Amino acid sequence: MNTRFDTRVLIETARANTGLRDFGEGDFESGLEKIVHALENEALLSDLGRVVWQNRLLGLLTQRLHVEDWYRRHPEIEDQQIKAPIFIVGLPRTGTTALSHLFACDPAIRSLRVWESAEPTPPPEASTHTSDPRIARAAAQIAALRLLSPDLAAMHEDTPTGPTEHQDLLGMSFCTNHFLGMAWMPSYAKWYYDCNMVEAYAYHRRVLKLLQWHCPPTLWHLKSPSDSFALDAIVQTYPDARFVMTHRDPSRVLASVCSLISTVQEMTGGRPDPSALGEAELGGWVLAIQRSLRERDEVAKSHFVDLHFHELLDDPLAAIESTYAELGMPLSKAAREAFQAHIAANPRGKHGEHQYALSEWGLDDATVRRAFDFYIDRCDVRIES
Repeated sequence: MNTRFDTRVLIETARANTGLRDFGEGDFESGLEKIVHALENEALLSDLGRVVWQNRLLGLLTQRLHVEDWYRRHPEIEDQQIKAPIFIVGLPRTGTTALSHLFACDPAIRSLRVWESAEPTPPPEASTHTSDPRIARAAAQIAALRLLSPDLAAMHEDTPTGPTEHQDLLGMSFCTNHFLGMAWMPSYAKWYYDCNMVEAYAYHRRVLKLLQWHCPPTLWHLKSPSDSFALDAIVQTYPDARFVMTHRDPSRVLASVCSLISTVQEMTGGRPDPSALGEAELGGWVLAIQRSLRERDEVAKSHFVDLHFHELLDDPLAAIESTYAELGMPLSKAAREAFQAHIAANPRGKHGEHQYALSEWGLDDATVRRAFDFYIDRCDVRIES
């Protein structure tokens, strides 16, 4: 494949490869064009990185074509209902992954699993959801990533059957903050922070309907700190959505985020300028929390639950139990036993410790905390020594 990024070539290649033409309703080309421009003109990509990104973009286009084909052949999928989904939001590196894995233990809750996120078609079947061939493909991809970057396992936990963030679903509309973690693309960041996310979440809902069609349960838990940029679009799409907002000292968050992003971007190209990355991540996440707190003021208090990092760290079982209670959700014996088993099998540091320092990114504790003082005060965030 020609590794020059070109929007029309990508679109027509996806069509040619699948024999399908209909990408469905909603604007996906605006975001794709912005990414293509940034990848061609700003991203620090190696030859391998260019191939990885070509395959990534082509894969998202291909999956969107297949989603629409399933709806064309089975219009009854549209009748599926997504009711009162639970979104885990807040800053990244605040325990969102650990909390997500706990929710995923509950047999009454539907999680977005790594293997089906990457390949949502054909829609999963309840009878084969533990033996689907996509599981092996996802496992191979995770293993390959760990070979490229052995440090990645200590930074972020992924298993093929475990829960994942829903960047692939938003990625089909090419509107997701996750792209910014994969390559240095300041022009895409500027566009993304100002774009209307309603159509992206509408397509997100469309994919969830497909995924639950033959594979219940239908009570979804969804996790992505990047949702903090667009709670208004989520509420517009899912009016009965509930939110668990996780909290941690932002100075610890930013150091960890920058370290993770730098590691990911080094796998496909050059390391971004550390100070520029630190400044960009600080500005972006301040904006995300400002927006989420503003939207929170417009949502019923009963739809929001707060959970602090130290609470989850000190007693994860008590933390998930209290979260269920505040959400008004029943906690079954089976779920509680599954929580206990997961906690026992996954002590902190199981995959190694992630080492980082804020100074590497041209930042210091005082600067970060000053930028987030509105958040620290309002949400009673504990300062870490």
